[in-house]
Amino acid sequence: MYDPTRLAALVAVAEAGSITRAAERLGYTAPALSQQLTKLERETGTALLVRHHRGARLTAAGELLLVRARRVLDELDLARHELSRLAGLSGGRLRVGTFETAGTHLLPPALSAFRRAHPDVELSVTEFVPPQEMTAVALGEVDLALTHEYVPGEAVPVPDGVRLAPLLTEELVLVTAPGHALSAGSGRLALSELAGQPLVSMAPANPNRRAVEAALAAAGASVAVRCESPGYGVVCALVSAGLGVAVVPQMMATGSVTPLGIRPLDPPELHRTISVAYRAGGGTPAADTLRALLHGAFTRKSGAP
Repeated sequence: MYDPTRLAALVAVAEAGSITRAAERLGYTAPALSQQLTKLERETGTALLVRHHRGARLTAAGELLLVRARRVLDELDLARHELSRLAGLSGGRLRVGTFETAGTHLLPPALSAFRRAHPDVELSVTEFVPPQEMTAVALGEVDLALTHEYVPGEAVPVPDGVRLAPLLTEELVLVTAPGHALSAGSGRLALSELAGQPLVSMAPANPNRRAVEAALAAAGASVAVRCESPGYGVVCALVSAGLGVAVVPQMMATGSVTPLGIRPLDPPELHRTISVAYRAGGGTPAADTLRALLHGAFTRKSGAP
């Protein structure tokens, strides 16, 4: 049986004419969508696309599967619509909290799938700086929220009445300007090799900054903080411009809009766990449905964020 998500990817490419435009429509990155299409080709045992510099076109096998894929997806949409009525998802609203990284790289595909299945539910998304979103869940300001915790780092107390369900864990990696000497190798880089390097870091109160600097100090790597920024996007841009190196979550490194050198670190214990925060005892049918979607999507990404 073919994965409906991959069938939807094939339909999107056929309609958009390129993997890049299809990825934008579905809320994926182009490499992630391309990976889904490659898996579909392995499932079918044949080439479905011809990729070229202007986009992509379907092969004869791809055109044949496209007709069936549209029928399958139409039937699934009809089933979701009918089940929505039974589950009380034919209206109402869903309020979601997130932080910048998840809101940029992880939440859009899940919300896109939710929207396709439940088009009558009103969606709203609010960005928080963790752990503020857990307080918002406790106060009923949002129905559920994505949050994170760094390891090593300071444990953040979870408000009464709030539960956390871990979704995925990602390593922190070193990012450098393209061509930097520290990005030349392919293996893990010992933390001690960062000694004396100018560091582009987060704001002083950020738990990631404190955890990273403590780990570097324990490894005997004294670093000089050259620049500070409140957001990973700016950190990566400053690193790309040659102002120093930084240690950031893997998905921020691979999803950066500016070119970077990326190197995994040794030891690999520096990481962060992304979780969904929700009210104990369950929530609305819409909130429970999105939480299940998030859990399914994120756990499939486990180990490859």
